[in-house]
Amino acid sequence: MARPWNFSAGPSALPEPVLRQAAEEMLDWHGSGMSVMEMSHRGKHFVQICDEAEQDLRDLMAIPDEYAVLFMQGGATAENAIVPMNLINHRGTGAADYVLTGQWSVKSQKEACKYGDVAVAATSGVETVLDGKQQQPWTWVPPVDSWKVRKNAAYVHFCSNETIGGVEFTDWPTPAQLGADDVPLVVDASSHFLSRPLDISGTGMVYAGAQKNAGPAGVTVVMVRRDLIGHALPICPAAFDYANVAPEHSRFNTPPTFAIYIAGLVFKWIKAQGGVPALERANIAKAELLYGYLDSTAFYRNPVHAPVRSRMNVPFILSDESLNDAFLKGADEAGLTQLKGHKSVGGMRASIYNAVPMEAVQALVSYLKDFEQRHG
Repeated sequence: MARPWNFSAGPSALPEPVLRQAAEEMLDWHGSGMSVMEMSHRGKHFVQICDEAEQDLRDLMAIPDEYAVLFMQGGATAENAIVPMNLINHRGTGAADYVLTGQWSVKSQKEACKYGDVAVAATSGVETVLDGKQQQPWTWVPPVDSWKVRKNAAYVHFCSNETIGGVEFTDWPTPAQLGADDVPLVVDASSHFLSRPLDISGTGMVYAGAQKNAGPAGVTVVMVRRDLIGHALPICPAAFDYANVAPEHSRFNTPPTFAIYIAGLVFKWIKAQGGVPALERANIAKAELLYGYLDSTAFYRNPVHAPVRSRMNVPFILSDESLNDAFLKGADEAGLTQLKGHKSVGGMRASIYNAVPMEAVQALVSYLKDFEQRHG
């Protein structure tokens, strides 16, 4: 059966070679006589799988030794609580600052308010004018020099790629740029993790739900500077305390073993493609093709300020929104699935993650042209 092109925002497309390898190893992993789902998380087979996954990720992202790599449960949404429970009091102030650029950073800030003194350092949730054009809320990024970071903040948090709104930070600021050298950056990089080189050495912590570019839903990758570990609030559950998880190499309790195994296969697949820089080149080409067509016609419109358009998540709106249902029905019939935009913003959205090949984007652009010719 021919597989459709999957543009889901997450859980999203996985590399077909990874799926095929997992299928081949389903009943018997490397002669062990067991499926990975049946293995003890402390047995030698899974220890090998987990340790290899960590090392491959360190290789791919050049993660320094002073950062712990953790495979956590609960997704990035759970990290919205786990981060402040672990970090908000590492300086003894109980304060943290958040930059708001869309739905996910807003959710992060709202959750963090339960655990301490949380302030908004900057927000794009208002209209503004950029490059002579009116920008609607959540379609732009506040300039770094406008961020108001408090000197006593335990960290400043931002989401570097907003999945719903399609806004991406092309460059990450440094604490020095913010005039707050002692305030570490905490970054939710879920939706563009492993799609482009990301230098975590200037951050205190980076985390990412795996279900975009790194694997299936169920495991969250956390890279946290070791000197920030060990200051969890008393209410932090033991299984979510980085000080417990780090020394046990993500095996303090039973981790999401199968999800870690699949993520490990994805890491090896990325290595085989030439690493993250090779994937970035492919992602640039895919994004240029899709945005190029959207910008060439008045029939479709992308609302995001051009310099901060996401390479991964491309929202677009039909000029005649009464055609939305017909557009989605025709797309499904053409083998182009999961193009409906998030319910909070409407319209359409194509998520073109690492595992979505150029052929899929070419097929989408061809359909966009055909639909416009028939309905424009």
